[in-house]
Amino acid sequence: MRTTKLAMLVLTIAVALFILIPNLSWAADDGAIIFKAKCAACHGADATGKPAAKIPSLVSDEAKKLSDADLTDAIANGGKNKKATQKGLTPDQIKLVVGYIRELQKK
Repeated sequence: MRTTKLAMLVLTIAVALFILIPNLSWAADDGAIIFKAKCAACHGADATGKPAAKIPSLVSDEAKKLSDADLTDAIANGGKNKKATQKGLTPDQIKLVVGYIRELQKK
């Protein structure tokens, strides 16, 4: 009886870890995932933008000069042009995306 209870406890812990571990990842990976899901369709996977469609590059010298607050505003509120926003992102998710954009800018 005691062995059965111990086996059930181990199995329960194993199942819980199996469910939780895919949701645990590094912040950069989270930022990349969010960027690919929400931003890459317009800005491109490499964040170079689409000049013909007036979609700005996020890795240009001009974009590199923007503060984190400016990038945050652009993502949350559309920035100066108020055209493109990503509704539904939490402030923490926006922070992760800004961090990912900064990593792309280093390449």
